[in-house]
Amino acid sequence: MPRIIAFDYGTKRIGIAVTDPLQIIATGLDTIHPKDIIEYLKKYMLTEQVEAFVLGDPKQMDGSPSDSAQHVKGFSTTLKKTFPNIPQHWIDERFTSKLAHQTIMQSGLKKQDRRNKERVDTISATIILQYFMETQRL
Repeated sequence: MPRIIAFDYGTKRIGIAVTDPLQIIATGLDTIHPKDIIEYLKKYMLTEQVEAFVLGDPKQMDGSPSDSAQHVKGFSTTLKKTFPNIPQHWIDERFTSKLAHQTIMQSGLKKQDRRNKERVDTISATIILQYFMETQRL
């Protein structure tokens, strides 16, 4: 069974999470600079089948698009052009960074390790993917 990949897009880093082949568990995969993401995905997809992309949809608390929404839409367009046969799904990401910080705080990591922003981005992508998977099971 092909995997599903989720992204927590940022202008400095993109957190990436992926499902296992049976699409049961979401796991953090990596954090990549936006300029390197397409080459990274092409290389990844040489060895792994991917069924869908899940993108975090950045919104304000009132539901309106956040300032970063235009960047995510641009990323989405690039994904569509590069991988036209892979569908995209959007998931509200309003609370993922906060949940990621809480997860890290509860993990018992040392203070220096908790400040690792790449870890937050990867965990945020994992939360986005896990939420997507849960909504698909309903």
